[in-house]
Amino acid sequence: MKLLLPLFPVGTKLISDILGVYEKEGIVQYIVNGLPVYSHSNKDRNAFRYITSNFIHQGLCRKIDVQRCFHLSEDSVQRAYNKFTKEGVDAFFSEDGRKGKAYKIMQSIDNSLEHLPAITQKQVVLFEKIEQHQQKEDELKM
Repeated sequence: MKLLLPLFPVGTKLISDILGVYEKEGIVQYIVNGLPVYSHSNKDRNAFRYITSNFIHQGLCRKIDVQRCFHLSEDSVQRAYNKFTKEGVDAFFSEDGRKGKAYKIMQSIDNSLEHLPAITQKQVVLFEKIEQHQQKEDELKM
């Protein structure tokens, strides 16, 4: 019986003893014991966070291995892993419910706008920013 050693392509960076990663032509490929198991675009951060969390969860590597291999902070790896364990795959690949910043028009701004003649959108945004700045100052004083 022959012993098959895990073979990794040239340029593979080892995450752990059995897990490696390499990039070719914009595709990041993950290899376990010499066999490809997952790939994604080099720009797809959600897929990266998902698969590294999945590998940690399966015991193929440790959090510290991912941190060292990809030069990530402990917090970012921990956040992605917690997201994976609590919410699963959907947390990384479902639509984000946020649609930009929500500006809240305060009552004082509403009242001040009623007394003014026709104003431009820029002026409305300026009033909102002034009100937000005043609120921040009030919070700091408390």
